[in-house]
Amino acid sequence: MITSTANQQVKQLLQLNKKAKLRDAKDVFVAEGPKMFREAPKERIEKVYLSESFFEKQIQKKLLEGISYEVVQDHIFKVMCDTQTPQGILCLVKQFHYTLEELLKTKNPLFLLLENLQDPGNVGTILRTAEGAGITGVILNKGSADIYNPKTIRSTMGSIYRVPFLYTEDLRKVLEVFKKQSIRSYAAHLEGSREYDRENYQSGTAFLIGNESKGLSKELTAYADTYIRIPMEGKLESLNAAAAASILLYEAYRQRR
Repeated sequence: MITSTANQQVKQLLQLNKKAKLRDAKDVFVAEGPKMFREAPKERIEKVYLSESFFEKQIQKKLLEGISYEVVQDHIFKVMCDTQTPQGILCLVKQFHYTLEELLKTKNPLFLLLENLQDPGNVGTILRTAEGAGITGVILNKGSADIYNPKTIRSTMGSIYRVPFLYTEDLRKVLEVFKKQSIRSYAAHLEGSREYDRENYQSGTAFLIGNESKGLSKELTAYADTYIRIPMEGKLESLNAAAAASILLYEAYRQRR
């Protein structure tokens, strides 16, 4: 049992919660809570940590069969967690690695491209929505929030395990590949001439969503095949990035059913 914050495993977990570079170097991320543990592919779980009280009263021991785990005193476990109210279990999970080439093997793919999204909660919510809409993959530029940030992980509600994603240095190069593959790209933009539900998304489709405050950059917008807009009443100029992504993805989902 771990009984001290001086324990090296405790120190490493604290750093993994804070530092993206260390997560990448170790090729792992931290997932907290029973739901995230239950839904994690068992072959990707490197280690599980349980608070003493959770281990004694709540965990079904058979769920830990074949998995390396450590029991931690409650007050130490609380220090290890990124949340204010720990749920008694967290696990180290191997990172996922996808390639554009493998995602392009999907017939009539549906992609979402995110440019410079800063809020981890937004990125996580988008990933969760993307799973519900049957997306092929989410592609982010390097300026976007880290998908393995603990807040992002929590916001995905488990979708991190099932939705393919990748980061790229230049989203414009991705769009160049899409053009060659006859995947049409749509920029959600205030200058869109057509409302989003007037387009056909039944063949290869990619939606572009930009930064929460600045929107899409002019450089990336110029590469899009079509500018679309989401009509709004009142004095609103734009919707939250996650809300806009949800509307577009579910319109594509509706058309494809």
